Amino acid sequence: MKTFSKKRFRLMCLTLMVLLLLTGCALLPTTISDLATGMDDTVTISRAEYERLQRYAELDEIWQIVEQYYYQEPDTQAMLDGAEMGLLYGLGDPYTYYYTPDQYAQLWADDEGEYAGIGIQIMGNYATGLCTISRVFLDSPALDAGLRKGDVLTRVEDIDVVTTTLQDAVNIMRGEPGTPVNVQVQRGDQLLDFVVDRAVVHVNWVNSCMLDGDVGYISLYEFSGDCSPSFAVHLDNLMSQGAKALVIDLRDNPGGWVDDAQKVADMFLEEGNVASLVYRDGTTELYTTTTDGKENPIPLVVLVNEYSASASEILAGALQDRGRATIVGTQTFGKGVVQYVLPVGTRGAGMQLTVAQYYTPNGNEVHKVGITPDIEATLPEGDTTMYDIGDLDDAQLKKAYEVALDLIEP
Repeated sequence: MKTFSKKRFRLMCLTLMVLLLLTGCALLPTTISDLATGMDDTVTISRAEYERLQRYAELDEIWQIVEQYYYQEPDTQAMLDGAEMGLLYGLGDPYTYYYTPDQYAQLWADDEGEYAGIGIQIMGNYATGLCTISRVFLDSPALDAGLRKGDVLTRVEDIDVVTTTLQDAVNIMRGEPGTPVNVQVQRGDQLLDFVVDRAVVHVNWVNSCMLDGDVGYISLYEFSGDCSPSFAVHLDNLMSQGAKALVIDLRDNPGGWVDDAQKVADMFLEEGNVASLVYRDGTTELYTTTTDGKENPIPLVVLVNEYSASASEILAGALQDRGRATIVGTQTFGKGVVQYVLPVGTRGAGMQLTVAQYYTPNGNEVHKVGITPDIEATLPEGDTTMYDIGDLDDAQLKKAYEVALDLIEP
């Protein structure tokens, strides 16, 4: 690409501004770069379009200076990726970001429930910057290596892990099966180093079992992939085994697709509101349940904790507000905003953009507040045990189970 000096660029802008003042429109090249290199091709555009292009004049100037003076041949595509990331980073929103083509492809691959990595789920606290392992998948390399739920991820290879670098760390932990990755965590007052061999990880979104006293138990780990039809299958199996009350465990569930939360709510609620999405212009969109008459009347207990977020809070809030479930556990995470995920450009890149704030059916705000349980239940301090499915040594589950037993009619 041809370069130009700052002085020449300013002169060209001045000339065009004079034209704009005289005629109300301007003859502009199709790109700002063409504007600086002689205007070989010109188009007539509106004043508004001209002003929009002028927003990026400084960015284009930086680009030209780098191309002319940087001491090595610049990677222009990496520069563009970085600029797009920075553009969204400037919003100051931790839930809005840019995906390179590889990251965007990986996002959809992850939704299928299989990937090559180490097998952990991480929750980032944007107030403290800490990134905590909220789940270690069964039969995973992370479990085999000794990583535990509750470990704070501090370093992956040469990256110090905080919320702003978490995506980079995740990308490093992904990789060719059989290859090692160095991971450091803080456990209590200890810094522990692990070498974990990557492998193909199979993610199960839902698990279930029957507890004594005809109480069914379903753990829903994330609103992704085929979670809603899988949840329906597990629910049907428990009902066929004679379940008279149900515990839905949403602990450590970071959320996912709003549509899946709506579909699960639809299994237990009559027609009505699940959540209200409010957009910047004040427009409100209602997520509602249907009128198919298939709602299950079984007594419900929903178990939550401080890592239950986003779509988990939509489901818990809807069931609570509409008097359909007793919420047990601790205050939830408080992610009360929703995002669009959409493709960008022609290379397969994408972006995630926060577009609305949501409220429970009763109009309660969730963002940075969370869902308050009806009955508080905590784990003993320092308890990061990976309990087996339905293990009543789990103090929170035990409390939810006791509440469920009380809901069963004699």
